[in-house]
Amino acid sequence: MEISILLEYAWVLLLLIAIEGLLAADNALVLAIMVKHLPEEQRKRALFYGLAGAFVFRLGSLFAISFLVNVWQVQALGALYLLFIAFNHIFRKLVVKKQKEKAGMVKEKKKSGFWGTVIKVELADIAFAVDSILAAVALAVTLPNTNLPKIGGLDGGKFLVIFAGGLIGLIIMRFAANYFVTLLQKRPGLEIAAFMIVGWVGVKLTVFTLSHPEVGVLAEGFAKSPEWKITFYAVLLLIAIGGWFLSKEKPEETKVQENIS
Repeated sequence: MEISILLEYAWVLLLLIAIEGLLAADNALVLAIMVKHLPEEQRKRALFYGLAGAFVFRLGSLFAISFLVNVWQVQALGALYLLFIAFNHIFRKLVVKKQKEKAGMVKEKKKSGFWGTVIKVELADIAFAVDSILAAVALAVTLPNTNLPKIGGLDGGKFLVIFAGGLIGLIIMRFAANYFVTLLQKRPGLEIAAFMIVGWVGVKLTVFTLSHPEVGVLAEGFAKSPEWKITFYAVLLLIAIGGWFLSKEKPEETKVQENIS
């Protein structure tokens, strides 16, 4: 394999690790909130089942998408889904949550029992798996093909990059999530930046769909052109750098109060 291709694959894998890290932190935070009402022993079991479910769902999603990745309708649905979760999350974070807090409408929800909580965790895992795999596919699909045999309808090299990204996301969720959760608590603006990146990845998948020969809105080679790749990565870096510098670090007093509550 040529050095330039190896470097491009390595770069995409690094991006996937960063995106998976932030998404895994958000996912871990959601799961932690879901199970925090359970006794400690049940909490550990529920999270263990959740992690096992996450692995199964991600692996299943990856094998399913490997057969469907070249179908433009699937690409279009994936692009719309990524754009939807990005805009929906940012809108709820910036508008809906603040309005509810002002109106004093934040209500304590009725807590589920152990198996009810496990079911909720597994349903959340399905959503997380779809988010993760679609984001990984959107980043990897325009990579150059390798000499590795195809898996499903996907080039072997692309499949391995997507699989590695998903596996790293699970490892982060299990072992390094606390660090990322702490980082998000210190700089809550990073969560918005992360979902802006997810939305921008959705734009990348949209461009890939519009370049499909059966759609033909954009030139067939546009999605793989150096101009588009440079534009995509430049904007992605701007979002990441802007998210870091524009997200204000919370004062220690605020973080202590949140931990107490």
